[in-house]
Amino acid sequence: MNHIEELRALIGHRPILMVGAAVLIQDHHRRLLLLQRSDSHAWGLPGGAVEPGEEVEQAARRETLEETGLEVHDLDLFGVFSGPELFYEYPNGDQVYNVTIIYQAREVAGDIRLNEEHTAWQYFTVADIPTVISPPLIPIIREYVSRQAASARI
Repeated sequence: MNHIEELRALIGHRPILMVGAAVLIQDHHRRLLLLQRSDSHAWGLPGGAVEPGEEVEQAARRETLEETGLEVHDLDLFGVFSGPELFYEYPNGDQVYNVTIIYQAREVAGDIRLNEEHTAWQYFTVADIPTVISPPLIPIIREYVSRQAASARI
């Protein structure tokens, strides 16, 4: 049983503060890797909760490997996201206020192999990013799109 499951056994579905880490991965065409969740069918980034005592960057690497089979190297901090927009209620009723640290991978190795948390993966251009994004990731994807547009203007 992991830390979040242990907390849930004690407090049920009530809101908790959860620290998470996720990674922006682009292919050589600068398309963004998104994964489709098996529970909500929304698209999102590889990532997940930081375990007690774990370094955030290590959690980003671990979660990406677990969810995609990809090893990420040379991570750059993209941003730290928090606030009411990152509140989420999972389909099972669990409520969380997320504090999410986002990294951008400069180097990726391996072949994509999804775990049971996801049903599909795809690389998307900025123009083709799906509209059904996991709600707590919407502000992050919005910021990613904004930065991509700004870099295209330079």
